[in-house]
Amino acid sequence: MPRTEWKKEDMRYVMCFFPLVGLVIGLVLCGWGWLAGYLRIGAGLFAGGMTVLPVLLTGGIHLDGFCDTLDALGSRQSMERKLEILKDSNCGAFAVIGCCLFFLITFCLWTEWKPDRTTLCLLALGFVWSRALSGLSVVQFPCAKTSGLLAMFSNAAAKQRTAWILMGYLFLFGGLMLLLQPVVGGAVLGTSLGMFGFYYHVSRKEFAGITGDLAGWFLQLCELVELAAVVLVQKWI
Repeated sequence: MPRTEWKKEDMRYVMCFFPLVGLVIGLVLCGWGWLAGYLRIGAGLFAGGMTVLPVLLTGGIHLDGFCDTLDALGSRQSMERKLEILKDSNCGAFAVIGCCLFFLITFCLWTEWKPDRTTLCLLALGFVWSRALSGLSVVQFPCAKTSGLLAMFSNAAAKQRTAWILMGYLFLFGGLMLLLQPVVGGAVLGTSLGMFGFYYHVSRKEFAGITGDLAGWFLQLCELVELAAVVLVQKWI
């Protein structure tokens, strides 16, 4: 994306386009899945590609928030201190451990995934769903701070209209997921909504609201549990 100088009038509906980033990521992953099948690439290399591509496409911005949040939560400090840790650019032990575990679990889940075009499309749509939920949190959840990038987007957003548009994404793509495979799609939607509730609980209890780092933490975990749900249901059925 080109460098952008954000102005308040340009930010009213920016969250409405956030799920489309997930659509691009999903299409790239589907393309990699097709190429891996065409070239008969092994499970290890295929899983490696599926693990790193979302991070490369987003520049690791959400993973950065994921790591910062793990450091803050792992500190067991006061709420004020946790918010300070979120702003700290240094990487602590909990971030390193959590990041390694995240990549390891993601890689292992992809190696266990049974190659199937329908579930691959379903997982691709999951990237749209997770970002629609994340965008909804920006305009509906309280912010932990009055400053920062997320607070700036939240304050400038046309919250009611943005929320309705994001709900439209959720209903549209959620319906497509259920049409593709009702059982697997239902599991993905259920785990995503469960993670969304957990995100709200943790953000209110530990930080008194959300920040950009917490939004990244939620996004990474949401996409991880979506993948886990697909793999577990595949083995169950």
